[in-house]
Amino acid sequence: MMEMLLPILYLVSSVTFIIGLKMLGSPKTARTGNLVAAAGMALAIAGTMIFHRNHDGQPLGNIPLILAALGIGTVLGWMMAVRVKMTSMPQMVSFFNGMGGACAALISILETMESGGMWTFGSGLATMAGLVIGGVSFSGSIVAYGKLEERIKDVSFKGQQAINLLIMAGIVVMAALMITGRIEGIGPLVVIAGCALVYGILFVLPIGGADMPVVISLLNSFTGVAAACGGFLYDNMVMLIGGILVGSAGTLLTVVMCRAMNRSLANVLLGGLLNKAGGGGGGAGTAGGPIREVSATDAAVLMAYAKKVVIVPGYGLAVAQAQHVCHQLEHELASKGVQVKYAIHPVAGRMPGHMNVLLAEADVSYDNLVEMEEINPEFAMTDVVLVVGANDVVNPAARTDPQSPIYGMPILDVDMAKQVIILKRSMKSGYAGIDNELFYRPNCAMLFGDAKTSLAALVTEVKQL
Repeated sequence: MMEMLLPILYLVSSVTFIIGLKMLGSPKTARTGNLVAAAGMALAIAGTMIFHRNHDGQPLGNIPLILAALGIGTVLGWMMAVRVKMTSMPQMVSFFNGMGGACAALISILETMESGGMWTFGSGLATMAGLVIGGVSFSGSIVAYGKLEERIKDVSFKGQQAINLLIMAGIVVMAALMITGRIEGIGPLVVIAGCALVYGILFVLPIGGADMPVVISLLNSFTGVAAACGGFLYDNMVMLIGGILVGSAGTLLTVVMCRAMNRSLANVLLGGLLNKAGGGGGGAGTAGGPIREVSATDAAVLMAYAKKVVIVPGYGLAVAQAQHVCHQLEHELASKGVQVKYAIHPVAGRMPGHMNVLLAEADVSYDNLVEMEEINPEFAMTDVVLVVGANDVVNPAARTDPQSPIYGMPILDVDMAKQVIILKRSMKSGYAGIDNELFYRPNCAMLFGDAKTSLAALVTEVKQL
């Protein structure tokens, strides 16, 4: 009876993963979807501890240690989730993803030590794949975390790609020798694991900050594949399906991000957006010219008497934690008969969907969030565009300057609007490290200051009109 119950529980858990993933596609249902998938995982863990039987028919051992590990992980995860700021959410995602990769690699190491290298070709292949992919995902994710925290800079040197290829070739050769039994023991295993960690570091180091959304998605898919390898090793259906879902979702998201930037994945990984401009992106694209400043009062008048206003949120909105004030401004404008929409660029922020999550937190209606392809034709008929902290995703150089490192990247065509108001602290360049042509356009005005403070001033002024 117990042997039948566990597969049924795994099946139910797998279904909750699929339902949860589907629900994550909309901000309206994302929170519920997350809880559904989490409940499925809790069910799978509880079912394993209660109903799993070893090859000799004995129940699972070390239950106190398992419960202790679960307790520690739950407390630490809860504390991190409660304390993390929305601006740091990409870093947290990257860090947790790295932990998943590390777990997958450790599973492969323990399985190798347990079996003593006595495995079938399939299990050996899964073991080595889990070790290598998990190791790359772990070290790469930690480097990505450091980049997002601005503690690690882009690093590239001559011959770096050749070194990466040599390391990967060495990993493949040694893994093949272990799978076929030509070499064995803990020594070669440690070498393969070490090479995988080094490769993950060198793999991510040269990639520019503007490409981090793509890198996070790709590393997420790596972790999913590594987890699926673990599921194959243990003949664990829920682990296998969960890994496949994560891997496929991460891969699809990576493809979507690349399309949004109009670049191939190979282009991102073999130098990236910024390296074409000399490693850091700075120094490329200097527009220059006079700028026009606007007061909060004048900006409020422009928006309050407009027929249509489009708000473009960016990372600056997240930094200032101004999403609630922004929603309040939307409400005040709507009360005066102004049509208000939000233009969402696929790679705005520091990870895919960053702006959607941010605005959903402030109870902005999902119907008002319009993707780039849908909103771009509307800018020519828009009276005022309010850009809050966005930079590279509204830079016309992507269309006009073939020498710009962002040339060819699809952008929000805000410069086509009748009037553009940009909220920024200063004239500092965006994540790509280049000047923004938009700032110097005649239909553009700058409202300098903290985004939250500026939006609050706009709310006050609009109320008084």
